[in-house]
Amino acid sequence: MRSRVIGCALGLALAGVASGALAADKVSDGVVKVGILNDLSGIYSDFTGRGSAVAAQIAIDEMGAKVLGAPVELVAADHQNKPDIAANLAREWFDQGKVDMIADFPTSSTALAVMEIAKQKNRVTMLSAGVAMAAITDKCSPLSAQWMVNTYALAAGTAKALLKAGKKSWYFVTADYTFGHSLEKDAAAVVEAEGGKVLGVSRHPFPGGDFSSYMLKAQGTGAQVIALANAGSDTINAVKQAAEYGIGRSDKQVIAPLLTYITDVKSLGLAKAQDMYLTEAFYWDYDDRSRAFAEKYFAKMKRMPSASQAAIYSAVLSYLKAIEAAGTDEAGAVMSQLRSMTIDDAVIRNGKLRADGALVHDLLLLQVKKPAESKRDWDFYHVKAVLKGDDVYPKPSDACPLNAKG
Repeated sequence: MRSRVIGCALGLALAGVASGALAADKVSDGVVKVGILNDLSGIYSDFTGRGSAVAAQIAIDEMGAKVLGAPVELVAADHQNKPDIAANLAREWFDQGKVDMIADFPTSSTALAVMEIAKQKNRVTMLSAGVAMAAITDKCSPLSAQWMVNTYALAAGTAKALLKAGKKSWYFVTADYTFGHSLEKDAAAVVEAEGGKVLGVSRHPFPGGDFSSYMLKAQGTGAQVIALANAGSDTINAVKQAAEYGIGRSDKQVIAPLLTYITDVKSLGLAKAQDMYLTEAFYWDYDDRSRAFAEKYFAKMKRMPSASQAAIYSAVLSYLKAIEAAGTDEAGAVMSQLRSMTIDDAVIRNGKLRADGALVHDLLLLQVKKPAESKRDWDFYHVKAVLKGDDVYPKPSDACPLNAKG
């Protein structure tokens, strides 16, 4: 009897091994590798950086660090916001490191460079920080998803709220590269479509240092809104220097950063950032689900996640779930599975991935609290409205060949 029990147990064990091997056979190279490519040391490291890798690892851990019986591994590197470095790292990861998906990309130029290489190599890219419209228009890829937001949706949310409040005249202070130009263009289009007027534009080097001349010039135009088409420390420095001159301190002229993260507000402090309106894809204190993720993140980073860092969590979690559902990690099959899913998690609500790579989902219109209104650290925002994705995201563009012509 004892030998029969041992034989039965051994048979079950071997069956388990065989089952695991068969499952792993569905995964190329026997492992799923996720790469985080972002700014680890520069201007955008605060809202991406190491925090993005931490958020990705939380998603991997929630899946048990396995998918289809194969282990899931994470790698991360600093692209220094340079497209040539990003491209070289991506090629190395794809060709030698066997990385299956790369995510993040806080600069649009790095995102677009890696998207093209990934398409050639039949690998997936997920833009959790890259927001340029080019990624879902003329540079769209069937193997790419813009997971957080794009410049048009950001601009539409903030601009429409200010225009509705009677702020009709605008002046732009813009970072002089792809992302800044895209954000300015999309916001200006919304302003003009809603009956507003653009009084002028100043473009600053990326990254910038001295913003006083740009902000004083903007103030001198009498524009009701000084819109900042930049991000990260550029936005922080522009707002700080404007405050030194009293710019944007009255209701007659307000400063509107078009891409602002909670980490920026933390750096500025509520005294300087109070009353600003902004559009975000995520706020940690929105509801119980967002707070549950944020608590896991805070335990590791001792700070709350930015929207980009939260989007990495959602992107990696959704990617792994899509592999599980598709039964393979082949890029085309995984992307098809993602497009068939409704994305609804701690970060993304009511999300649907379009053919052009745009993940259309709910956004939040937020207003920065006054210091006296904040009850604890990171309690920074009033949620003014939930913006439905179909109301703020652009329609599919004919410039993207993936959009069916009707």
